[in-house]
Amino acid sequence: MMDTPLLDTVTLPEDLRRLDLAQLPQLAAELRTFLLESVGQTGGHFASNLGAVELTLALHYVYDTPRDHLVWDVGHQSYPHKILTGRKNRMNTMRQFGGLAGFPKRSESEYDDFGVGHSSTSIGAALGMAVADKLSGSAARSVAIIGDGAMTAGQAFEALNNAGDMDIDLLVILNDNEMSISPNVGALPKYLARRVLHGDMRDVLHNIKKQSAPILDKLPTVKGLAEKAEQKLKTVASESEHVKQSLSLFENFGFAYTGAVDGHNVTELVQVLRELKQRKGPQLLHVITKKGQGYKLAENDPVKYHAIGKTPSSAPAAPAAPRPTYTQIFGQWLIDQARADSKLVAITPAMREGSGLVEFEKQFPERYFDVGIAEQHAVTFAAGLACGGIKPVVAIYSTFLQRAYDQLVHDVALQNLPVLFAIDRAGIVGADGPTHAGAYDLSFLRCIPNMVIAAPSDENECRLLLSTCYQLDKPAAVRYPRGTGCGAAVQEHLDTVALGKGVLRRTGAGKVAFIAFGSMVQPALAAAQALDASVADMRFVKPLDTDLLAQLAHSHDYLVCVEENAAAGGAGSAVLEALAQAGVVKPVLLLGIPDIVTEHGDADKLLADMDLCATGLQTRVNAWLGAHSANLPDNILP
Repeated sequence: MMDTPLLDTVTLPEDLRRLDLAQLPQLAAELRTFLLESVGQTGGHFASNLGAVELTLALHYVYDTPRDHLVWDVGHQSYPHKILTGRKNRMNTMRQFGGLAGFPKRSESEYDDFGVGHSSTSIGAALGMAVADKLSGSAARSVAIIGDGAMTAGQAFEALNNAGDMDIDLLVILNDNEMSISPNVGALPKYLARRVLHGDMRDVLHNIKKQSAPILDKLPTVKGLAEKAEQKLKTVASESEHVKQSLSLFENFGFAYTGAVDGHNVTELVQVLRELKQRKGPQLLHVITKKGQGYKLAENDPVKYHAIGKTPSSAPAAPAAPRPTYTQIFGQWLIDQARADSKLVAITPAMREGSGLVEFEKQFPERYFDVGIAEQHAVTFAAGLACGGIKPVVAIYSTFLQRAYDQLVHDVALQNLPVLFAIDRAGIVGADGPTHAGAYDLSFLRCIPNMVIAAPSDENECRLLLSTCYQLDKPAAVRYPRGTGCGAAVQEHLDTVALGKGVLRRTGAGKVAFIAFGSMVQPALAAAQALDASVADMRFVKPLDTDLLAQLAHSHDYLVCVEENAAAGGAGSAVLEALAQAGVVKPVLLLGIPDIVTEHGDADKLLADMDLCATGLQTRVNAWLGAHSANLPDNILP
């Protein structure tokens, strides 16, 4: 049992605000203990939450939540917030179906002012809330809490630019821990480091002078030498006029800058926040925290402990040899293709580990580009590289490619540039929920001219289709799911397949043919056994294999399209369009992700609930066949 007597008295922020300021350090320690225990039971984001304990306490202690608005960027650090806002006793349900979401969610609590999951939205959202309060005559305050990684994205600076030119009371807290998921890259983190160093040196000089004054006053000669030393230190610590001007970055945006403040000194944070709450206009507070604070393993390796799985309750059985994930398949293919083609480069928007690029960076550091949390820039940067004769591969999650849609259309596709998008986490992703689900990429990619879209059905197909699409002199995307596939043996060669041609995986004697795409080929094959149906692995969504489609339409009475993508406008819609254009009239059942916001939870359960599993497919097809037959006149029953 955890010993958290003070935390046990806090259910809501109003309970917290009844405590003495001197009690907050103990509460912070207990809250961190509770986090260690609860996240160990459920899994979830870990290091970022440990680093935000004191800041979360101070914010709820000073601000009148939920009347005042706290907007958390991304939401990786929102667990302490959830614990303090009435959800402590439900933390054991975190990221499980029907339980607490892993990110702030407006429908979950009145204290969650804005639903998040993607980065760099907090400043714009908080600004909107501040303006809404001003227009309605409310005195509520708005606070955006954003990390230094999320601050590298253009959307954050668009909001700063807007807010700094407005007569509005807004506080932006820059939670600077020198990390996003991976270590930060780019000029802004270096600027922030210079700012901290500049402030630290100033404080050091001030403290030395203050503490030494009584002694130095009695020793005039030594005092003179000390003053010269102080001046020398100031000279060394000072920077060029250009750098000095750059240190006023946030002031130039119209924000009054305060910092840098120790983000783990809760009493100091409370005092600073109380003062800032009284100030008018746009304010920026620069807070220094340590990711993983209070847990040495996470402090020493915040990348590894960014998120953790459940701690097993007992010693597990000896695991079977692990199958490679699709991410690992991609990572190895990328290395092999880079060895074969010196023009290949890899680009990631701050997802080195998640996209499988760690080993590639080690082997090809000059051909690896992490552009920070800047998906739009990643795509336009790739377009520029392609204009220069380079072959860029953009490794990106499906959910994050949504953020660069204009650049995908305008900068890559309209110019027909050979950029390959390796789209990870396509389809249902599980515990991270709807903000991270890759449910829409087939729909939003399919309408773009010049695009080739491939969906591999197993691990070896993933490698084949990556090689095929890389060789094309045009934009292409290969989308694959999270986790492992069916365990197909993966070849070592860089073989290719015919563009726009699928393959018939099973020929059945029944009247049904599955037109299956990507991850749905395997469950379709399993369902087809019971239905004695045929199964086509279409391989490509665009261009579609119209010859294979016509063949199946001619030889079967019923077609079932199945995909792990939104059914609206997805691969099934492409099939209907092709059949209509060919003048083919056949009963077609479209199965995919329905027109809903998906939930968080176990991915297999979520897919089963949508009938996107072998049993579900069989049940849906049988029900459809029964209903269809019942509605036909007797003289044309199949």
